[in-house]
Amino acid sequence: MSVAVVVGMQWGDEGKGKIIDLFSEEADVIARYAGGHNAGHTIVFDGNQHILHLIPSGIFHSGKLCVIGNGVVIDPAALIHEMDLLKKANIDLDDRLVISDRANIILPYHGTFDKGRENSNHFEKIGTTGRGIGPSYADKIARAGIRACDYRNEKYLKKKFESNYQEKNTIFKDLYGKELPSCESMFDELMDYQETILKYIGDTHVLLRDEIEQKKNVLCEGAQGTMLDVDHGTYPFVTSSNSTSGGASTGLGIPPTQIDRVVGVIKAYTTRVGEGPFPTELHDGDGERLRDEGREFGSTTGRPRRCGWFDAVVARYSICLNGIDAIAITKLDVLDRFNTLRVCTGYKYKGKVYEEMPADLDILENGEPIYTQFEGWNQSTVKVEKFDQLPDNAKQYIDGLQNILGVGFLMISTGPERNQTIRQGTLF
Repeated sequence: MSVAVVVGMQWGDEGKGKIIDLFSEEADVIARYAGGHNAGHTIVFDGNQHILHLIPSGIFHSGKLCVIGNGVVIDPAALIHEMDLLKKANIDLDDRLVISDRANIILPYHGTFDKGRENSNHFEKIGTTGRGIGPSYADKIARAGIRACDYRNEKYLKKKFESNYQEKNTIFKDLYGKELPSCESMFDELMDYQETILKYIGDTHVLLRDEIEQKKNVLCEGAQGTMLDVDHGTYPFVTSSNSTSGGASTGLGIPPTQIDRVVGVIKAYTTRVGEGPFPTELHDGDGERLRDEGREFGSTTGRPRRCGWFDAVVARYSICLNGIDAIAITKLDVLDRFNTLRVCTGYKYKGKVYEEMPADLDILENGEPIYTQFEGWNQSTVKVEKFDQLPDNAKQYIDGLQNILGVGFLMISTGPERNQTIRQGTLF
């Protein structure tokens, strides 16, 4: 029996979908613990690409139980759309997918508020997906959220929804000079999903406890990345949940004493989407090449990602914060055509060198990265499945990163397909 957490180490988009898909082969249960359908996990196998936003990546492995935990906020329309796509791909969901009855629901007005705030001149632009994630978490913290279990009591649900609607509509009119669609139409939309939600919900805390007691291997699937954690990321340019490993305990109801290991997923370079500081961002041909070679466009929004060199300050911070004991590094092949590679080991700001992640955004926005340089290899690493088969300079780059970070690599991804991977150990 073992419980493992897989967490992103940068600003999301590290390639967790593929890594979790591979680790799912060893797991009995794959459980998602945070975020909403603003996260996109891409899996490629048999020449086909699959993108999941809510349902854990392990669903593509027959016989695996997939759980959406209480820490996730669920848009029922997005969930059902994802279910339909999986069913068309002949993926069976019955008795394989369980949704926490404590998970909060993204309501029809949450997306309206998210887009209104993001597009308003009165508020700082964060770069959200506009899908209602933040407003839903805000209602959760304000104790005004509606949970999946509320579908069991339609009378209670309607009363709570109507009360929330009156408040939301008043605020919306005052802030934006517009009214929301009618309360009745929004409630009817919410109830369209009742049958499906009730079919799949359950007490996932008890379910996971029983699975652990039965000595099953449980893989806890994170969304986004460490630097987007609402407490520990580049606030306020963050997501609205705890995307770090600690979120697995609160988002699934698994005691921290039962978590056996944490594996981080990181790119061989760095990207981020949306607004916010990015110390190693490149605004030159190298940045464009990273974007083109890595196909760096958001799986959820299609937005082009900002690209830069590997940031070891971010990586070391993630290791310490999450308790990471092994790393899966992705997209090594994207670096195949670079003559020179750089790794940031610190930030210089007003004469002081910062080797630990500062909270002050001014340092991150205006600090000068301190780089260590590596020679490129100018050879293809695509489909390489053994470390010894890598070009010498690629080995030196990997060894150099491991020495800087002090943590070894459990996997090295050399392409999007499952078999384009160097495996150097197991998860459980």
